[in-house]
Amino acid sequence: MLILAIGDLVGRPGRKAISQLLPSLRQQYGLELVIANAENVAGGVGITPDTAKELLDGGVDVLTSGNHIWAQKEIIPYLDGDMPILRPLNYPPGVPGKGYIVIGRVAVVNLMGRVFIGDFDCPFRAMDQLLASLEQKIIIVDFHAEATSEKVTMGRYLDGRVSAVLGTHTHVGTIDAQLLPNGTAYVSDIGMTGPMDSVIGDDAEAVIQRFLTQIPHRLGVGKGKIAFNAMLVGVDDDTGKALSIERIYREVEG
Repeated sequence: MLILAIGDLVGRPGRKAISQLLPSLRQQYGLELVIANAENVAGGVGITPDTAKELLDGGVDVLTSGNHIWAQKEIIPYLDGDMPILRPLNYPPGVPGKGYIVIGRVAVVNLMGRVFIGDFDCPFRAMDQLLASLEQKIIIVDFHAEATSEKVTMGRYLDGRVSAVLGTHTHVGTIDAQLLPNGTAYVSDIGMTGPMDSVIGDDAEAVIQRFLTQIPHRLGVGKGKIAFNAMLVGVDDDTGKALSIERIYREVEG
C-alpha cells in the first residue's frame, strides 16, 4: 500500500498545489490514501467548511490539523460530523471533534506536541490508550509539534507499533526520513505546501516588520512559486510495517 502525507497547506497557494498536482500523483503512484495537514489552509490560519470541501473534492482523503484548528469558528460544528477532519487526539476530554479516523484498512491519528506550543494532555499516553483499542495494523500518525527532540522521541516511542510518524507544524522539511529499526517510517517534518516567496508561508515583508517592531499584526499569505512537500510511505498490507519512505517535492507557478 502506498500512502501520501502532504505537509502543512498554506492558504490559496496550498489549495492550488493540491488541485494541480494531486490528481496526477494519485494516478502515477496508485495511491490508496492521501492525508494533508490543513490547519493553515484558510487565509493562512485555520480551516473553513468551504476550504475543507475544496481539498476533499481535490482528492485528499483525510485532513489533519494542529493548534490552529479553532481559528475559524465556522468549522467547529463540522468536527463532529461526517467530514474526515481531525483535531489532535490529546486535547482534553469533551473537546469537539475526533483525534483519529479509520479509512478502510488504515487508522490515521493526529497528535500535538507540548514543547514550545502549549499545555495539552500527554501525547505519549494518549497514543498508548488509543493503541490499546485499535484493531488496524496500518496506523499513520501526524505529529504536529515544534521541538525536533519531541518528534524524534515520539518516533522512537512508537517504533514498531505504528506504520509511520510524520512530523508537521514547522513548515520546514527535514532530511531525516528513515525507516526506524522496528518498522516505522519517520520524518521530523514533512515541510510546507505553500508559497516559496515567504517566511514559512507568510508574507516576508510583514514578518520582517513584526520582528523589527515587535508590534503584533495579522500576517498575509506569501506569493509567487509554490512548493509542494509530501512523504510517500510504502506499507506492508499484512504486517503494517513500513517498507519505504520517500520525499515527493514539486513546484507550481503561483
